[in-house]
Amino acid sequence: MKEAFANSPSITLKRVSIELGGRPILEDFSLEIPAGKVTAVMGPSGAGKTTVMRLITGQLTPDEGEVLVDSERVDQMTSRQLNRLRRNIGVLLQNGALFTDLNCFDNVALPLREHTALPESLIRRLVLLKLQTVGLRGAAEMYPRELSGGMNRRIAMARAMALDPAIILYDEPFAGLDPISLGVSLRLIRDINQAVRTTSVVITHDVGEVARFADYCCIISEGRVVAEGGPETLADSSHELVQQFVNGSPDGPVAFHYPAADLTEEMLTEESGR
Repeated sequence: MKEAFANSPSITLKRVSIELGGRPILEDFSLEIPAGKVTAVMGPSGAGKTTVMRLITGQLTPDEGEVLVDSERVDQMTSRQLNRLRRNIGVLLQNGALFTDLNCFDNVALPLREHTALPESLIRRLVLLKLQTVGLRGAAEMYPRELSGGMNRRIAMARAMALDPAIILYDEPFAGLDPISLGVSLRLIRDINQAVRTTSVVITHDVGEVARFADYCCIISEGRVVAEGGPETLADSSHELVQQFVNGSPDGPVAFHYPAADLTEEMLTEESGR
């Protein structure tokens, strides 16, 4: 694996199957994430969206299939190769995962201090530039507890960009945001992608917002991709599950109850066993 990608890399999962805790999460799963674009990965809770992200970063290894970043097999990498890969991947976790005992400047500076030998004077310039990008340069000396949830998410976004990664993964970046913070986050994802041409993957439930930031999107259900294409393609899809998900319908292929034995049968079995 190279120290850095020459261009924005594509990401490919080929016929991937993986079980966790004895339960199949992805089965014969294939997905092409285009280079230099923003791809939205959507689907019901438990569909396997976060598992896809963990496969891309090499946190999980598939039971079958291939995971490739820029034609390199992630699932066959050594620990050293994975470390080099991860330096080129920025990750924004759902809750931001900022260190509460560090101020915002030091949170963003952490990857630079850990993974580079840059002088502190240059680190300062880079950190302030990243904070300026997310509109929070003035909050450099403040602590996460002094900021709103939306601002913390933006600080975490600046940290994810600290090493100028070729890939940025966003795990539910809009969860719990007010409309203004949501709008800011949407614009930042779009602007960052256009400015540095990263390959961006956004795991989200916000179907209504996808058209505002995504070039490409897919919907996962029961371990497989059930629909993919541009936002307008999904909106026009006649697939029953896609329509249920897009319209937020309580009734459809995705059931309210988690799979379990019929309650009546279970009660009769208990009665007969007494």
